[in-house]
Amino acid sequence: MSIAQNLNKIKASLPESVTLVAVSKTKPIPDLMEAYEVGQRIFGENKIQEMTEKWEAMPKDIEWHMIGHVQSNKVKFMAEYVSLIHGVDSLKLLQEINKQAEKHNRIIDCLLQIYIAEEETKFGLDEKELNELLALNEFKSLQNIRIVGLMGMATFTENQNQIKKEFTHLKSIFDNLKPLSIINCQLSIISMGMSGDYKLAIECGSTMVRIGSSIFGGRN
Repeated sequence: MSIAQNLNKIKASLPESVTLVAVSKTKPIPDLMEAYEVGQRIFGENKIQEMTEKWEAMPKDIEWHMIGHVQSNKVKFMAEYVSLIHGVDSLKLLQEINKQAEKHNRIIDCLLQIYIAEEETKFGLDEKELNELLALNEFKSLQNIRIVGLMGMATFTENQNQIKKEFTHLKSIFDNLKPLSIINCQLSIISMGMSGDYKLAIECGSTMVRIGSSIFGGRN
């Protein structure tokens, strides 16, 4: 099947309440444009340099999501245009995003990455670190970022029960935080679920899924 057919098939299976991020990392611009031509406007990249090159070359009504781990010294290269940064896991990174957003007179939306997997390789905050971060005055004083939700990645396993447990855990953290009244923290997004587990993620309450290989085929 073509990229357009894959995309239309996935979109038809998603509830209206779920946003699709087409994960286009390593893919050439013509592949992205094929998805664009059938209406996809949100693309996810994991390398800032590659994302910036695509942003410069492609139509300007695209939302670019940074879904990879972000190094503070690279934030300046995407601050002008990035729509949503998924993997934010420290005050230091938030302060840098805030600083660079201010230079462009923008407020940049961010998701806090929560560590839900039983793997050592994944980044993220645990529940205690999350609550400590949100209580800090240094966090509350950041006027050029907005925390719009949480993001988590499940353990890479065939065990559906374990994945479900991790997704459900993230949803419960989100539900506990949602009533929080902090000016730069208005939670509406739970970003969880990828090509292999997005249907389960949606069952567990995901509102944003990140799908790459099921749209574009395997990695280049």
